[in-house]
Amino acid sequence: MVEKLREYFNKQPRIGTLSTANREGMVDSAVFGSPMMTDEKTVVMALGNGRTLEYLNENPHAVYLIMEPGQSFDDWKGLRVYLKMTESATSGEALETFRSRIAEMAGSEAAAMVYAAVTFTITEVRPLIDMGQRWEESI
Repeated sequence: MVEKLREYFNKQPRIGTLSTANREGMVDSAVFGSPMMTDEKTVVMALGNGRTLEYLNENPHAVYLIMEPGQSFDDWKGLRVYLKMTESATSGEALETFRSRIAEMAGSEAAAMVYAAVTFTITEVRPLIDMGQRWEESI
């Protein structure tokens, strides 16, 4: 089950949206392709020095939505992966690893925008469209 989630989460190419809220409840949602699930409970990603990181520093809870269109509403695939930030590094090996990987995929300009390497713990996984099924049936 965990390996199925990891394979789906890390499948490329793919993008998803990371939604966050600050301490006052103001919401932000941004598109990302960089999150990677490294083990059964851990997600890491690269962030710029923007609103997403600002909000995570105020409130560590977020949700990452992965969506794949289908032929009809019932055919859409995807997950809601609920996260809690556990670490944010603005220097060091983790950050440089992300910068190198992003430079290979998207170029040096994109890599230069990376400000932080962020680590999350997965707190819950739910289907994108919840019709009472388990998440495994949604991918």
